[in-house]
Amino acid sequence: MKDTYQVIVVGGGFAGVAAARELGRKGVQVLLIDSNNYHQFQPLLYQLATSQIGVSAIARPLRSVFRRLKTVKVLTAKVESVDASQRTVTTSDGQTLRADILVLAVGAVPNFFNTPGAEELAFPLYSVTDATRLGGGLTRLLDQADGNPDSFVDVVVVGGGPTGVETAGAMAENVKYVVRKYFSPELAARCRVHLVDMVPSVLNMFSQKSQKYATEHLQKVGVQLHMGVGVTEVRPDGVTLADGRSVPGQIVVWAGGLKAGGIIAGSGLAQGRGGRVDVHPDLTAPDVDGVYVIGDAANITDSTGAKLPQLGSVAQQAGKWAAKNILADLGGGSRTPFRYVDKGYMAMVGRGAAVAELGRKRIQLQGLFAFLSWLLVHLALLSGLQQKIRALFSWLNGYLLHSPAQVVVSGPLDKEPPGQGPPVPAPSKES
Repeated sequence: MKDTYQVIVVGGGFAGVAAARELGRKGVQVLLIDSNNYHQFQPLLYQLATSQIGVSAIARPLRSVFRRLKTVKVLTAKVESVDASQRTVTTSDGQTLRADILVLAVGAVPNFFNTPGAEELAFPLYSVTDATRLGGGLTRLLDQADGNPDSFVDVVVVGGGPTGVETAGAMAENVKYVVRKYFSPELAARCRVHLVDMVPSVLNMFSQKSQKYATEHLQKVGVQLHMGVGVTEVRPDGVTLADGRSVPGQIVVWAGGLKAGGIIAGSGLAQGRGGRVDVHPDLTAPDVDGVYVIGDAANITDSTGAKLPQLGSVAQQAGKWAAKNILADLGGGSRTPFRYVDKGYMAMVGRGAAVAELGRKRIQLQGLFAFLSWLLVHLALLSGLQQKIRALFSWLNGYLLHSPAQVVVSGPLDKEPPGQGPPVPAPSKES
């Protein structure tokens, strides 16, 4: 392998893949580096964790993505460090690679906000590995409780944003339909899902009408809401809230925020909010030449100066725009400021239930029409025809027949995953 490339892209997420694909189509020599050999569709990780969809529907090999782009090479390697000033990348095997132009699309890691016990005990939900680990923990917990009629199964989801709401809603509907069908109604009656956030309402970025709809549906399917109070500690048996109350939970799912990872911290680039890089309007990093930062590693503003959220649509568009500016760099042209096309927000709340606020004018949909819109948009965004077919089949099977896409969890179940304790004994009838 040569050690110098026109462009090196670090990260195979939405932003990195979009940038590499656009550059590859123009014949630019690109090296894409990621620790995984696949691209994952992050918005559906919660469905993987709750057995609504299989791994093969949301993960596509990176070499398959770029198989027709001969100038894009994929390297599966862990990046140990980046020197932005020198535009070099060092991998875990000690190899140092240099780029004429460096694109950092390294994603993010869970932000536990220094909450005691959270990093050690909670289940994050940011990768395929996270999702399969959580799914295995849930299955094991249900298996244990099925043989113990004097126990409760409690799951606590921390974070009232789209990820937390979608995860809590999916888990509650699994209890209502899947656990009842595959285990027993008695076990389903002993399962509880809790959603906790320090803000007073779920889906804080949505309108009050959407928030109200989501809140009412979550309560309808049995989610117990603990809003307006933060988590001060994660314990093996649950969480402690800021007001002193405790919420039981053998599994705690952390959907409470993200921050930039250690690669950005050690790159020499100045960090802003969330440890991310405050990029220039053209998506280049400040104080260095030839370095772009995109995706969840960047704080990006639109053409009006407003901060953009950490969304897949922002990452994809930024990746394509960065490629456009890189082509200008290579051709002696001028860069242009990033112009984001605001497509709005969506969140699945449950079977036949979703909220959508579309476009800059925020056209609002709730219920079935929002649910169908969510399905169509996510189906279109999935990478690869096979992934689209598998997802569509899983959704038809799951939403119409309540039959989960996967019920087998690989790996031995005799080892207790970190953060998972035994089922909680049920309270006595007198209490």
